[in-house]
Amino acid sequence: MTIRNTVEADLDTIHALIEQKSVNITNPDGYDEYVAAGMYRDEWTWVVEEDGKIQALAIWWGRDVDEHPYSIDGLYYVGDGDPAPVWTALIKHAIAARPDGFEPPEYHFFLDADWQDDPAVVAELEPRAQAAAAAGLTAVTDRLRYEWRSEYGLPKRSTRLRFEPADDEAFVDVFARVSQGSLDAATAREIARLGVEGAARADLESYKSMQGDRSWWRLAYDAEDDLVGFAMPSANAGGPVVGYIGVVPEHRGQGYVDDLLAEITHVLAETGAERIRSDTDFGNVPMAKSFVRQGYRNFAVRRVLSFPES
Repeated sequence: MTIRNTVEADLDTIHALIEQKSVNITNPDGYDEYVAAGMYRDEWTWVVEEDGKIQALAIWWGRDVDEHPYSIDGLYYVGDGDPAPVWTALIKHAIAARPDGFEPPEYHFFLDADWQDDPAVVAELEPRAQAAAAAGLTAVTDRLRYEWRSEYGLPKRSTRLRFEPADDEAFVDVFARVSQGSLDAATAREIARLGVEGAARADLESYKSMQGDRSWWRLAYDAEDDLVGFAMPSANAGGPVVGYIGVVPEHRGQGYVDDLLAEITHVLAETGAERIRSDTDFGNVPMAKSFVRQGYRNFAVRRVLSFPES
């Protein structure tokens, strides 16, 4: 078994493999588009080859500004036998290629809300999850995916908060403050890896690299000019998104998350957005309830496999 990066001559084989219907994110149209955008690259894509024939394929995704990929988008297999050990070898090989200190990679699945009731989906997911776990990605986080559409109508805009732009250092400070007691699993992992300030600065750079306009970001203040939190409308390759919402600990429990989400929705709608999406961890009940109150609807689940907190 030989593991190598893909080359241009593999393109037809890659296209044939990604025609397979499965839980993989990659699709034939999107593959070429992401290659052109720098989000899929030969150096981020590995195959298992036996007797000169490709038996398995692992496609990884990263942003066009990234040095190394962030997540697995697809695992494919056309060999005989159990694919899980082969996929494990591919994942381990890709992880070993990352220098020390880079953010640990993840594996994301985008699933229908009722995916557990579909035996075909469960059967496709299981060996991929087994392979990821054998490579060390043993932590499982389910994130509820919500969507707002223009036909749902806009939520009522806040009358008790005012929203102001701010510089990067102000956002670093508020990122750090809202991380205290956060119910978001990814935030907890980043703090464990980088510390509070390090995680805050990493978050800032990550959101600045997204396709949303930096000028949309706002800090939120109450009538006494106390900082309540912040609202970050943004966008990714799929379109407008709720980038980040945070309420500082001393102002939690007063429903301000609704005000912040409403502001983001209005800002994005004013830019022409007809659909806005966002995820929240299954255990973040307050955020999930806010989405429902503000007119968003749960349409899917994102399952994230990652390395456990050290």
